[in-house]
Amino acid sequence: MKDVFARLASDLFSAIVFLVIYIITDNVVLATSVAIAGAIAQVIYARVKGQQLNYMTYASVALVVVLGTVTLLTNDPRFMLAKPSIAHFAIGAIMLKRGWMLRYMPPIVVETVPEYVTAAGYAWAALMFVIGAGMIAVASTGDLKLWAFYITVVAGGAKILAFAVQYVVLRLIVTSRRRAAARA
Repeated sequence: MKDVFARLASDLFSAIVFLVIYIITDNVVLATSVAIAGAIAQVIYARVKGQQLNYMTYASVALVVVLGTVTLLTNDPRFMLAKPSIAHFAIGAIMLKRGWMLRYMPPIVVETVPEYVTAAGYAWAALMFVIGAGMIAVASTGDLKLWAFYITVVAGGAKILAFAVQYVVLRLIVTSRRRAAARA
């Protein structure tokens, strides 16, 4: 679980840096420039440490640079605010692959209810698309406080709630099936 939060913080690093600098200084150019520099420094640091970088890391940096450049040219922070939505759409698209979630489940779940795990994977994909669309809607307002609330409370809360519901439902179904198999 700790690893998941570390990856999430890493993926959202440039957005967080942008938001913090922008709130402190109210300067779009400075916040965007620092976010771009931070994203590039993140890649350089990983390369120096010999860490393997995946497609999503490079895509995230490319988005920061492209959307950051558009933000600098237009002096409009909404482009940087929309960046996490693109990541949600990309992750949602990846989650449309049948059975992607099976490798993350304990063997007992995979053996007992693989069809439910596959359905949960599609539900997660749908959640990513909905969160991404909401993020674009919120970013288009240009309201940083609303965006910060949405990305932390709404998007984060929806993922935590979905994880909790998934855990409880899968646990109940697995337990029920195992009991039924033991009686038979």
